[in-house]
Amino acid sequence: MKKPTIVAQRLKGLRESVRLSQAKLAANFEGVEQPAIFRYEKGQAFPPYGVLMQYADFFDVSLDYIFGRTDNPQGKLYDFQPKVWKNQTQMQELIEMCFDPNSPANAQLKETLLRLMGEQNK
Repeated sequence: MKKPTIVAQRLKGLRESVRLSQAKLAANFEGVEQPAIFRYEKGQAFPPYGVLMQYADFFDVSLDYIFGRTDNPQGKLYDFQPKVWKNQTQMQELIEMCFDPNSPANAQLKETLLRLMGEQNK
């Protein structure tokens, strides 16, 4: 018998934390029946996205918590620093070129930004 995944453990833990049976929980979810809840909690099946969203909404927890990315039910905090931006020499060169006053890219960037600001003010 395989060990349930972190997702299966979290789903079961959430249900048990409010003392609901699998059948009563399924009754609160749209399109989910008790046998499916059993399979999700045992790790025999992985719940579809829509079901995971129902869990998150019903228990008021983040998907980060359900997926085991954090033990904080509110979720993990992000700084929006995509790895693609880190140590990217091409991006660094582009930025330097755009802010070089002698570069044609600088004039294009300035024109684009002014145009965007003008469109926002309309």
